[in-house]
Amino acid sequence: MVLDTSYLYYRAFFGVPSSMRAPDGTPVNAIRGLLDSITRLVEQYSPDRLACAWDDDWRPAWRTELVPSYKAHRVQQPIPLGVDEEETPDELGVQVPLIREVLEALGMPVIGVADHEADDVLGSLATQHHGRTLVVTGDRDLFQLVDDDTSVIWVGQGVAKNVEVDAEWLHAKYGVFPDRYVDFSVLRGDPSDGLPGIKGVGEKSAARLTELFPSLEALVRAALEGSTDITPAIRTRIVESAEYVMRAEEVVSVVLNLAVTIPPELPLQPDGERVTALAERLGLAGPINRLLAVCAPA
Repeated sequence: MVLDTSYLYYRAFFGVPSSMRAPDGTPVNAIRGLLDSITRLVEQYSPDRLACAWDDDWRPAWRTELVPSYKAHRVQQPIPLGVDEEETPDELGVQVPLIREVLEALGMPVIGVADHEADDVLGSLATQHHGRTLVVTGDRDLFQLVDDDTSVIWVGQGVAKNVEVDAEWLHAKYGVFPDRYVDFSVLRGDPSDGLPGIKGVGEKSAARLTELFPSLEALVRAALEGSTDITPAIRTRIVESAEYVMRAEEVVSVVLNLAVTIPPELPLQPDGERVTALAERLGLAGPINRLLAVCAPA
């Protein structure tokens, strides 16, 4: 099981009361929520390995060079020292380095790669792991990773309401299979990532176009040639957006070949002294001990 760490702690920050604080007054609601989320997921799915993907670069330059609007709306200055440029509330910003410190003390592999997002780490781990992989995220773009060996545990409606996404579920929901989800996403767009898509193309239109044409390149070529399989209005918009479509395909596609280390089998190997000190300092002995307990052999 590999975790989209920033998605989980960001959601936890807004889902757990801000009144939850360490003895010294430091906010710990995101840390607490993340630990409880991991515990719940491990209890439900009983993975034999566990890793936390980390955003070493949440908005890589190579992606913004392709599509400048990519995540542009999330940028905010000033920001807490040592925290990425993403729009992050101050009380979450102070918790981010503590989250990493706690995870590492617990022996949880925290894996990031320079110039890449956690999505790319998740994709590379899933692709390179020999065996079944569960990718925990609320990011629908990672549906592209689904195959016979990989399912996405989608937590977009909360960890308690998680859904295990496989190819059948995906096709029933959106009318596309995983190998065409990138094309579908590019056409539909994703405002949360600053990707506008094609004006006038919604989910149903995007699914239909991916069914009619084997690739985005083929779709653009057909639009340029005046294909009657595409309505005139949509054909015009595809022609107008042709360059964007081809660039966005690379932006949306998850990198699968990063140099990543497959995490060792459970149980975790915590640093006892660090764990004890952090549990006392943050007032989180209960959540920490529960997570260690579910990651221990039965």
